[in-house]
Amino acid sequence: MDNSDKYVEQDQEVEMSFLDHLEVLRWHLVRSAIVISAVTILAFINKSFVFDKVVLGPMHPDFFTYRVMCRISELICIDEIPFILMNINMSGQFTNHIFVSIIAGIIVSFPYVCWEIWRFVKPALHAKESKYASGVVFFSSFLFMSGVLFGYYVIAPLAINFLGSYQVSEKVVNQINLGSFMSTVASVSLACGLIFELPIVTYFLTKLGIIGPQIMRKYRKHALVVTLVLSAIITPPDVISQVLVAMPLLVLYEISIRISAFVEKSADQ
Repeated sequence: MDNSDKYVEQDQEVEMSFLDHLEVLRWHLVRSAIVISAVTILAFINKSFVFDKVVLGPMHPDFFTYRVMCRISELICIDEIPFILMNINMSGQFTNHIFVSIIAGIIVSFPYVCWEIWRFVKPALHAKESKYASGVVFFSSFLFMSGVLFGYYVIAPLAINFLGSYQVSEKVVNQINLGSFMSTVASVSLACGLIFELPIVTYFLTKLGIIGPQIMRKYRKHALVVTLVLSAIITPPDVISQVLVAMPLLVLYEISIRISAFVEKSADQ
């Protein structure tokens, strides 16, 4: 066999069929699922830390956000939480334990999942594209964790105290259902983390030619409306929480426009 035959065989080995790509993707997803499951189990086992220290953290008057608020003004100091948590379902605490553990598994495992996705996508990129996108795992993880922290330290505690202390009459005492509280803390934190991925999504959509800076500037007003609607969906039903979520979203949208312009400019060079 001469050298040309060897090169042909090597090219055939390098070129993968569609089913081969699916098989590779399947194993990336399997590994990601294994890591998420492992972290979920660890969170389930360590329920004392996950619930008492993290999820129920905003129930303590010395929570970080409340201390910062008190330093800003004594008028907004929180000395006690104006409601009690209660469970009215037989399986309520168990199902919420599972729910929070899964959310914790997804949040903690997110950087690894991004890394697995990047390993799958990277071979299909050109050398120049791979160079520009080399930090995608870091920036995706950074933005996601920033969104989670923003939801946990800003949106969740303010929403909890506003809604938990709101009364139509002094004769009505607030007793918040455990599931409602867990949904506010866990779901809002996860949702904010995903929303903060907007610049990364914009980068890849621009690379694919689906959107561009001109389109994003043209539909800036429409994006404002979508942002307000999205904020209303992922936050508790109060205006304060919706505005707090909408503001960073609008900032991220402007940043995304500049990212899209950078990608478009780099493609023309």
